[in-house]
Amino acid sequence: MSVTPIGGRPGFPGRDEIRQKITTAILREFKHRHEPITCLTAYDYATSRLVDEAGIEMILVGDSLAQTVLGYENTLSVTMDEMLHHVKAVRRGVKQALLLADMPYGSYHVDAESALSNATRFVKEGGAEVVKIEGGEKRADLIRRIIDAEIPVAGHIGLTPQSVNVMGGYKVQGKNLSGIEQLMRDAVALDRAGVACLVLEGIPREVAAMITAEVETPTIGIGAGPDCDGQVLVFHDILNLTFAPPAKFVRRYGDGAELISHAVQAFRADVKSLQYPSDEQSYHLPKETKVGLDTVLARKRAMRS
Repeated sequence: MSVTPIGGRPGFPGRDEIRQKITTAILREFKHRHEPITCLTAYDYATSRLVDEAGIEMILVGDSLAQTVLGYENTLSVTMDEMLHHVKAVRRGVKQALLLADMPYGSYHVDAESALSNATRFVKEGGAEVVKIEGGEKRADLIRRIIDAEIPVAGHIGLTPQSVNVMGGYKVQGKNLSGIEQLMRDAVALDRAGVACLVLEGIPREVAAMITAEVETPTIGIGAGPDCDGQVLVFHDILNLTFAPPAKFVRRYGDGAELISHAVQAFRADVKSLQYPSDEQSYHLPKETKVGLDTVLARKRAMRS
């Protein structure tokens, strides 16, 4: 159910619009009726609240925060505790969107017991509704076990950043026939395992379209072309906050770096020129107190003279 948004624009929800809570079941409904799904990353309360109120259906606390927020060289360094810290903050800002949490490198690679324990922490401590795991058919048994523990899982195949050392860099996957065959096997295996959705990253458009048509679960593309059931981008990428050239698939929708830099420089200039704060931006004594203080100060000046 929805009401006419107050202060909204056509195609954009207003802050007072009533929207349904997104669930994994609703994602499948979207796929079946061919309604595109939107997903963005978020890493803190303020950002997640803005993204949620904008009507985005899925919010991912990605391990990309290792680079975008924490300044690491890649995603491999971020820890479970760091991820949980940010998932908790995002949870406080999200009302309608489905909240996904990336399981960081090492949190599910050692054994099934530790993987299940870490996935449970994301749900119990972080408030995540879905955990995301990278890897294809080799992860299918692990994903089934986590799903059996009542924790929904998002799959992630193609260019999987946690495998950067094995792949020899961030390279498009599935560019030859054997690579395509492997991606199809991966997708089908994860679909049969029961994933809530399947992220397709860094693969040719034609392959993504084949996978999307083959599987029942919604596909969410990033660098996988327009034929997926939905699209995800990194928040900092769409706002030019990454301090690096964007990937081919990134479209920038604003220049947050320029906006922030201009605001900070303007603040500094105002302080240096004594233009901030103004009298209107200062607190003042009550009239009676001011009269009393002036009297006391006048007496002190008279005594010194």
